[in-house]
Amino acid sequence: MSAPISGRINMGSIRAKMVAAFAVFILPFGIAHAQLPFWPQYRSWWGHHAPFRHKHQHRHTKSELVKSAQINDAPQGPLQIIISIADQRVSLYDNGALIARSSVSTGTQRHPTPLGVFSVISKQRWHRSNLYSAAPMPYMQRITWSGIALHAGVLPGYPASHGCIRLTNGFATRLWHLTKRGTRVIIAHDDVQPVEITNPHLFKPKPASGSTESRTATVPASSINTPAATDEAANLQVPGSVPTGVAPQKVVPISVFVSRKLRKLFVRQGFTPLFDVPIKIQNPEEPLGTHVFTAMEFQNEGAAIRWTVVSMPEELPRMSRDSAKEREAPAKQIIESTLPVPLPDKANTALDRIEIPQDVVERISELLTPASSLVISDHGISHETRKDTDFIVVTQ
Repeated sequence: MSAPISGRINMGSIRAKMVAAFAVFILPFGIAHAQLPFWPQYRSWWGHHAPFRHKHQHRHTKSELVKSAQINDAPQGPLQIIISIADQRVSLYDNGALIARSSVSTGTQRHPTPLGVFSVISKQRWHRSNLYSAAPMPYMQRITWSGIALHAGVLPGYPASHGCIRLTNGFATRLWHLTKRGTRVIIAHDDVQPVEITNPHLFKPKPASGSTESRTATVPASSINTPAATDEAANLQVPGSVPTGVAPQKVVPISVFVSRKLRKLFVRQGFTPLFDVPIKIQNPEEPLGTHVFTAMEFQNEGAAIRWTVVSMPEELPRMSRDSAKEREAPAKQIIESTLPVPLPDKANTALDRIEIPQDVVERISELLTPASSLVISDHGISHETRKDTDFIVVTQ
């Protein structure tokens, strides 16, 4: 027997309301995805992950997320996460090329997000704040031991966090599956980006004339026991350095830090300190700036290496509480911007002023591999730099 006409009309009205409500619910996610330009080779991977919504959801989708993250979507080279406070935006670079971009919400005036050079030091899919009433921090990626992290959260359109970098749900999920411990994170006032650079003072690979171990700075995979070394190591192979039939070894990049304040050079490999030496700096009273150089890939069959650099903009004073109306002003007005300068020129000038002993240059050249880095800064090593971390430099 068919239902009365009035009943069918009511059911139709209810269905229409449900469809309309569902459309309103999914619309923001569609808009968010439309704002993210992804390179074609990453489009399928970034499209496979649903935004995080509830604590129990990640349990149900864990295997699916991990599986989809492993399908032909390994980074092509070193990853760099760059956050612009003025733009309230995060940009993701792979091998020096922009692959994704999204909005963020950083710290308020009372709880500002620190500026400087960081890296991912720990990750947790579901985390609660140890400082702020156990607030949920899904897809957390810690960059300081004092509590600053990237994680999914509410983005009201202005700085609203206690210092963390809040990401959209979908972006946080996808980024979490792509990064590893040691992934570089740079936080600056204004937008900065990696640019290619060549300079005779940049480290060069040592010519292949010696043992495989010294040339490639590798260790057998079985001997890498620490989580830090395991995350940083990559299956890289220097052309012609590994004999036929020999199993590939894990390559552990090195990190070099030059401090004008300390007038010293420090070297770490796999987050483990190797050595430090004094250096000379021409006109030591004049600033060098802060520059992050990254070795991308070998060239000319291992005889050379391609470098990029990210130069931090000049430091700007933070605004007072009385002068900032964060809820009323667009993000661009919260922190004043400076005119862009030729970034490679400033980086080249900094390199030209630093004098490193030749024996140290040769020692570093023996260890040089893709994903190795050189950080030059006026500042010293932050107290956040501890065991099993890369160099952390807080500029403000």
